[in-house]
Amino acid sequence: MAIVEALDANQLSGDGAFRFGAPDRLLLVSGGPVSHLAKWSLVAAPASKRVVIRQPPRHRLPKAEPHEPLAGDLRLVENEAILQAEVEEWKHGSWYHSVTLRATDLGDLFVKLQAETSPEPYQRAPSVELPSGPFWSGALAYDLVQWTQPIQLQHPPEEGALLAVLWRVDGGIAVDHENDTSHVFGDHLDWCAAAENVLQWDGTPVSVPSPQPHREAVTHTDETHEDNVEAVRQGIVNGQVYQVNIGKHWQGEVDHPYTVYQRLMRSNPAPFSAYAQADDLGFALASSSPESLLMFDGTTLQTSPIKGTCPQGTNVEEASRFREQMVSDQKERAEHRMLVDLMRNDLTTVARSGSVNVERFDVEAYANVQHLVSHITAEIKPETSGADALQAIFPGGSITGCPRTMVCAAIDQLEEMPRSFWTGSIGYIDVHSGQSAWNILIRTLEAHTVGGRWHASVGAGGGITIASQPKKEVEEAAWKGAALRIAAGWMREEHTTLPTGTLGIHPLQPPKAHGMENQCGQIRTLNQAVNQEITGSVLFIDNLDSFSLNIADAVTQTGRDVTFLEGRSPQSERWFDPAALHDLLEELAPSHLILGPGPGRPEDAPLTMALAHHALAGQLGMPVLGVCLGHQALALADGRHVNPSPFGPIHGVPVDIEHDGSGVFSSQPSHLKMTRYNSLVAVENGEHRLMVNAVEAASGLIMGLRHPSMNIHGVQFHPESIGSRDGQQLIAQFLSTQADG
Repeated sequence: MAIVEALDANQLSGDGAFRFGAPDRLLLVSGGPVSHLAKWSLVAAPASKRVVIRQPPRHRLPKAEPHEPLAGDLRLVENEAILQAEVEEWKHGSWYHSVTLRATDLGDLFVKLQAETSPEPYQRAPSVELPSGPFWSGALAYDLVQWTQPIQLQHPPEEGALLAVLWRVDGGIAVDHENDTSHVFGDHLDWCAAAENVLQWDGTPVSVPSPQPHREAVTHTDETHEDNVEAVRQGIVNGQVYQVNIGKHWQGEVDHPYTVYQRLMRSNPAPFSAYAQADDLGFALASSSPESLLMFDGTTLQTSPIKGTCPQGTNVEEASRFREQMVSDQKERAEHRMLVDLMRNDLTTVARSGSVNVERFDVEAYANVQHLVSHITAEIKPETSGADALQAIFPGGSITGCPRTMVCAAIDQLEEMPRSFWTGSIGYIDVHSGQSAWNILIRTLEAHTVGGRWHASVGAGGGITIASQPKKEVEEAAWKGAALRIAAGWMREEHTTLPTGTLGIHPLQPPKAHGMENQCGQIRTLNQAVNQEITGSVLFIDNLDSFSLNIADAVTQTGRDVTFLEGRSPQSERWFDPAALHDLLEELAPSHLILGPGPGRPEDAPLTMALAHHALAGQLGMPVLGVCLGHQALALADGRHVNPSPFGPIHGVPVDIEHDGSGVFSSQPSHLKMTRYNSLVAVENGEHRLMVNAVEAASGLIMGLRHPSMNIHGVQFHPESIGSRDGQQLIAQFLSTQADG
C-alpha cells in the first residue's frame, strides 16, 4: 500500500501517470506470513496494452432451453463458438481498439496473444520468480466455463457483459517478502528510474479510512439456500452428482473498491490476493483469496485445492481443537479426498503419465477460518503448455464439484444467475514460455460503477455432499463472506461472532504415493490412435466422470498405452451402430477394455451398455473391467437390478472390502481398503451369469463381480482413488489377464 501511495503521489500510477500508460491498476499481493505460498508481490507499471473479452451476441452463443441436470437431463453441445478478444492500446490519453483476436478456447487465446507480446527479456530484469520478459496479467470470469465445458448455460451473462480483462505487464515493482526488498523492473526506463527514486518508505503505516455503512441485499435467502442444498443431496441420492459447490451473493454500495481492498489487506491477508481496476470499464476486483488454482514454472505444474473448513478459535488451544476435529471428520476428509481425485484427473490431461503426486497436505489458518489444503504437482507433457493447463483446469474443482461437466450444468440450474468473476481467476501468464500462476477468486468483491457510484457483489458458498446439513452450509457461507462484508461496510464487526486467529500453516502427512516403477505408457484420444494406427492398447470408455483420467493414468503406470474414447459425447453416437462399433474394435484391436465410471444410471451411457451386452454375449474376445457405472452396466446387462443403495450414497470414503480371491482379487491382500464413489448398487434378484466375488465388509453390498468362464469383471469402488490403498495392484492384476480362448 505504501508503494502504491508513493507512485500515485509522484504521478507514476493512477490518473497522473498518463505519460507512461493507462490509469488502470493491477496488484498481485502475497499477504500473510512468508511461506512457500507467499514469497513476493507485484505492483504493475501503467499499462499500454490490454485485452477485453465480453459475452458474445445471443445468435453466436444462445442460451440453453430449460432443463434439469440434477434430474439427469444433461444437454451436451459441440462447442463451436469463437472466443473473441479485443486488443486495445493506450494512446493520447485513452484506450483505442487495435486488433480483434478470435480463439477456439482459453488456451488458444494465449497462443494468439504471442503476436502481441515481445519475446525479448526486460531491459531491467525482475528479481523474483516472475517471467523474464513482458507477460499478461488480469482476471478471468467463471462464465468462461462456456469455453471449457461442453455445455450451454441456461442463465448466461447478458450480451456484452465483461468476461475478462488482461493487461500486458511491461514493468513494475516486485516486492521480495523473503528478503524484505523491493526492485523495479521493465522496459520503460524513464518510469523505472522515477519509480526507483520513490521506493523509500519510513515505515509509517498508510492511513486507511473506516468503512462507511451501507445496506446490503442477498440474491438467495437462507431458505432458498437450504432448498438448493437439499436439491443437490437428492441429485447425489439419484447418482447424478457426487459433490456440488453452490453459493449466493451479497450486494450493495461501497465507498471505493480500492479502499475495501486496503481494509482486507489488514483484516484478512491471504497469499493469493489481488486488485484490478479499469475506470473506463467501470470495473474493479478486490480479492483476498487463499487459494491457488494453478502454478507453472515451465516444467512443473501445481494446483492447491482447498476443501474442508472450520472456524478459527478465540485462542490457540481452541483453534487447535477445531483443526483436530476437522482433520478427523469423515465428511470433511471425504469432501477433500474427492477434490484431490478430481484435480489429479484434471492435471493428467496435460501431465506426463505417472508424474501426478500429492506433495503436501496442510491445514492453512486465516483470519476467520481454517482450511484443509493439498498441493498436487505434475510434470508437464512436452507437447503441452501452461496455457493448455489452464484450459484443462478452469474453473477450479473446489468451486464446482464433480463430476465436473454435470456439476457446472447443475450450478447454472440452481443459482439461476451468472457467477461473473466470483470463482473465476486472477493471475498472470508468459504466453511464450507458459510460466504462469492463477488464483481462485473466492473471498472476492466485484464492483461496477452505476450512476457514478460503486456497487459491489460478494459471493460465498460451499461444497455440498450427502452428509451436508443445510443450516450448517448456510452458516459456513456466512463465515466465508463475513470479512468482505465488513470491509465493504455492509456488516459491522460486532455483528459477527467469528473469532479472529493467527495466520499459519500446519503440515499434515500427505497420502502415500502408490505408483508403479515401470516405464509408463501413453494416453491417446481415439482420433490420435486411429490417425497413428495404434493397435493393441487398452481401450477406456469415458462416461463424463471426473476420475476417468486417473484410471487411465494408473493403467499407463503398468507400461501399457491407453486409447481414451469419450463415450457420452455427441460424437460417440456413431458407435451406437453395431456394425460401426465392430469395425472400430477390429481397427483398434485393444488388448483390454475398461468401462469407466460416470454420473447417473448405466442407461445414461448407451455405448457402455452396448459393450456390456456384447461382452456377456462372448462377442468381444478381450478382458473387460467395469468400474463403478461400468460395473453397474455389466450387472444390468446380466439381469440384475441397479437401485439406490439402501444405506445411502457414499462418496470419497475408503471402505473395507471382503473378497474370495478370485478374478481381479487374485493375489490381492485379504484386507483391502478401497474408496467408494457411488449412490447406486447392483443387487441380487435371481439367477445370474456374473458371480459375486467381493462385498463391503460393513454392509454386505456387492463390490465385485466376475464371469465364471470369461474374463469379465466389475468393481463398484474406485481403485484409482488417492484413498484406495491397494488399487494400483488390482488394476495391474486385471491387465495381467489374457483374452479368452
